[in-house]
Amino acid sequence: MSAPQPRPNVLAIPAYVPGRPPTPREGLTTYKLSSNENPYPPLPGVLAAAEQAAAAMNRYPDMAGIDLYAALSARLGVPASDLSLATGSVALIYQLLQAFCEPGDEVVYAWRSFEAYPIAAAVAGAASVRVPVRADGRHDLDAMLEAITDRTRVVLVCTPNNPTGPAVTQTELDTFLAAVPSHVLVVVDEAYVEFVRMSDAVDGVATYQRHENVVLTRTFSKAYGLAGLRVGYAVGPAPLAAALRAVSLPFGVTSVAQAAAVASLAAEAALLERVDALVAERARVVEGLRAGGVDVPHAQGNFVWFGVGDRALDLAAACDEAGVVVRPFAGDGVRASIGEAEANDRLVEVASRFLG
Repeated sequence: MSAPQPRPNVLAIPAYVPGRPPTPREGLTTYKLSSNENPYPPLPGVLAAAEQAAAAMNRYPDMAGIDLYAALSARLGVPASDLSLATGSVALIYQLLQAFCEPGDEVVYAWRSFEAYPIAAAVAGAASVRVPVRADGRHDLDAMLEAITDRTRVVLVCTPNNPTGPAVTQTELDTFLAAVPSHVLVVVDEAYVEFVRMSDAVDGVATYQRHENVVLTRTFSKAYGLAGLRVGYAVGPAPLAAALRAVSLPFGVTSVAQAAAVASLAAEAALLERVDALVAERARVVEGLRAGGVDVPHAQGNFVWFGVGDRALDLAAACDEAGVVVRPFAGDGVRASIGEAEANDRLVEVASRFLG
């Protein structure tokens, strides 16, 4: 008798490769620039709210997320019925594909883009249709339109794009959405939206309000610094948000995560000052790289991208030797988060020496 076997699509799921911690170096402070984390520690008020919630860890969290839904509704100016919570925006991507894709349906997305997309598609039994990004790391929205077929159920637009960095403009997105068939769900993945500083930036909330087939996914992991607590949210028309809530894991978002997220929204002004500082540091890093002869795409997240192809592992190893660990994507390039000033200085020095 044979042993139990998982579904064939499960066996085909690619592994998610997380950013690894830095290698200890004697006499050298090491830094992790491999996971796009916010380098700032929690604000005291946010930490206090989390600690207070942790004192009741013997109780289940509020599955209805009443306080967090209310805070997000007020912050975004949308009804709570248009929202859905999950354990980070990546969980929402999984849930969207599970809710809207049948086995054999197609999911269209840019590549290289977020590493979880092909995994989520495989989990849902859907086929990935990868559309190469342009040479400058931007989405090729025209090619993505051409890739849509009768089997397409979902299109993922990652803006800013992780790991290459550029964001789509509102004009580009509007033109794209006008051409996408109305039965195809368009997911605008805005995990890094708070870091965008560009003309004609996408207004995600206004965009979903004009379309019945658009959902936004966002997270508290990046700008708000709650990566370790896992809380994200989707914004979309009420029927789509209801479908997401229907497939969500019961009690998935913990009491600690909910309390910290509510406190973060209350402290948003202070947190966004930190984001402004990271954006300024991003500009300094890009300027330093270009002064060192290194060209990088137009960075709009909290990271920069080195499209070095087959040299990715070598560049990552050189950074590791200097005490900064980055995220290599073998054969494509290297992504480096914007972190502490000293870490960023070392990154610029190593990359300029390696690539300049």
